[in-house]
Amino acid sequence: MGNMSTIEDALNLRSEGNLNKSNELLRKLTKANPHDASLQYQCAWSFDVLGEERAAVPYYERAIKLGGLSLDELRGAYVGLGSTYRTLGEYTESERVLQEGLKTFPDAADIAVFYAMTLYNLGRNQAAMELLLKLLATTSNEESVQAYAKAITFYADKLDQTWGDASS
Repeated sequence: MGNMSTIEDALNLRSEGNLNKSNELLRKLTKANPHDASLQYQCAWSFDVLGEERAAVPYYERAIKLGGLSLDELRGAYVGLGSTYRTLGEYTESERVLQEGLKTFPDAADIAVFYAMTLYNLGRNQAAMELLLKLLATTSNEESVQAYAKAITFYADKLDQTWGDASS
């Protein structure tokens, strides 16, 4: 590789399972190219796969702030950062990032799922269930779920409500 190491080299190392070498190369590349959002994103990801969530945070933050990520990378950065904050117990930060992600990608089921987990962690179980039920009704290919999609969507925000007279 020599001095000609590139992001492709780092990604190849990662796909081959050389996670530490990949991370090391990405850290060098981000130092040499501090304004490259894609490198920041890939470096964050490389810390995540090593289980070093705390170290991933500033790279995710910079990747999003710098701008210039592809739509797939930006979406991945929102999921990665929001999920990372959640696993670190920083639920308010997780909520902020995932809400920002959903503003940018309103139909992103992946972001919504992590947002539902964060809502649960914040003690907002009703909102979490409502989000997950609506997601299930709209994204599931399971025929038995689709048969009840309308009802699931209807009840999603009415989980505490009952109908009829239970005493009779």
